[in-house]
Amino acid sequence: MRLSRSVALFAAVLLTSALTGPAAAADGGHCERRDRVRVPGAALQQTVCLDDLTTSGLAGTPYTDMADQAGLTASATRNPSGVPGLQIDGYFPDDSSFNATHGWRHDAQFVIRLPDRWNGGLVVTGAPGTRRQYATDTAISDRVLAQGYAYAATDKGNSGPDFYRDGTRPGDAVDEWNRRTTQLTLAAKRVVAQRYGHAPRRTYMTGISNGGYLTRWQLERHPELYDGGVDWEGALWTADGPNLLTSLPVAVARMLGSARDEDLYAAGFARGSEFLWPYHEKAYWGVTQKIYRAEFDPAYDAACPGASAGSTAEQILAPCRSDATYDYAARPASVHRAVARVALTGRIDRPLITLHGDLDTLLPKATDSDVYARMVRESGRGPLHRYYTIEGGTHVDGLYDAHPERLRPILPCYRAAFDALTAWVERGERPPADRTVGRTAGGDVVDSCALAGDAVGR
Repeated sequence: MRLSRSVALFAAVLLTSALTGPAAAADGGHCERRDRVRVPGAALQQTVCLDDLTTSGLAGTPYTDMADQAGLTASATRNPSGVPGLQIDGYFPDDSSFNATHGWRHDAQFVIRLPDRWNGGLVVTGAPGTRRQYATDTAISDRVLAQGYAYAATDKGNSGPDFYRDGTRPGDAVDEWNRRTTQLTLAAKRVVAQRYGHAPRRTYMTGISNGGYLTRWQLERHPELYDGGVDWEGALWTADGPNLLTSLPVAVARMLGSARDEDLYAAGFARGSEFLWPYHEKAYWGVTQKIYRAEFDPAYDAACPGASAGSTAEQILAPCRSDATYDYAARPASVHRAVARVALTGRIDRPLITLHGDLDTLLPKATDSDVYARMVRESGRGPLHRYYTIEGGTHVDGLYDAHPERLRPILPCYRAAFDALTAWVERGERPPADRTVGRTAGGDVVDSCALAGDAVGR
């Protein structure tokens, strides 16, 4: 849920309707039918033929954004490369303009990638946090493309620290995230059929953080569009709590000196995560509380963040003093109704695998995925769900670089979970039971994770 960068990395790049660049392949060959591919409902699309759709080939070009991926993966992560195919960039009609990628200043941007060697499947995701459509290129796109899947990602219709200014009613901005994901899924299915001659045989929804929330919501509300999903630490929104607005105020209070460590433990933050708290004080807790409170409860403190979360990094990341005493339970019914518009129910209708780190210090698993797993069971959907706690996992894998002796990247376990999901859906091979996946000593935790073999019990 890291903030998107405030300055576009490729602001100087002028794109034409035929997008050209160092990664572009010559016309003909595997690109000869690209003009027949049209994204239904798009206000603008630009199609390019590329020798490599992965970040290895796209870094330094307009076709990805390495800055918006920053911090999501460990620096030593090894990814496949050399996947030729078509990339389509564009946007759907929208009236907001937070996303400046490609110089468009137009929201509802998307990217669709169509590998030459297609396995018959489609993977859809939405940006984590307040990032944009290229944010999970390294974490998700590279590997699924190498496996032969088509890939589609959306910026969710708004992005950046001022995303809450989109819409007219409380909750409108987050509500749009779900609509844009559905819109892109429907369009991507049509694009796949145009490119390969038939619709995808399997479609999977997946995502990190807010993308994990989108995965849960889609499998609850639009299961007809998907065959299954992998939820990597999805944000939990429930009308009566828990949600971000019930766990973060105590963290803000600690930042401002009015809460003790014991108060954070009581709010769900894990014992043993204390070494991560200084970083989260600087980068996450204050800004996350105030922008989501502004989204669902703008009347609470109109002066902070007011018209904007801030114009400098320091202002954006700074907490609001009033948030230290924010009491979601005591807020008016209108606030709870705003959250109810986007709330989860647990009533999934397709197989779902959830992963969550036990040291997540932004979305503590005790008040998030533990609760969601219980919601799924109580709704009678337990047989469709698997839940793996990753020992030593935290909210962003990039923190592993600073604490390799204490943390474990979740990405390898995510990849194992994705493979387990496809085996479950396509071959009926049931994944291991819910468990905690241990952080094995001396193993290659950056690239290896056995969901069954590393288990330490649950």
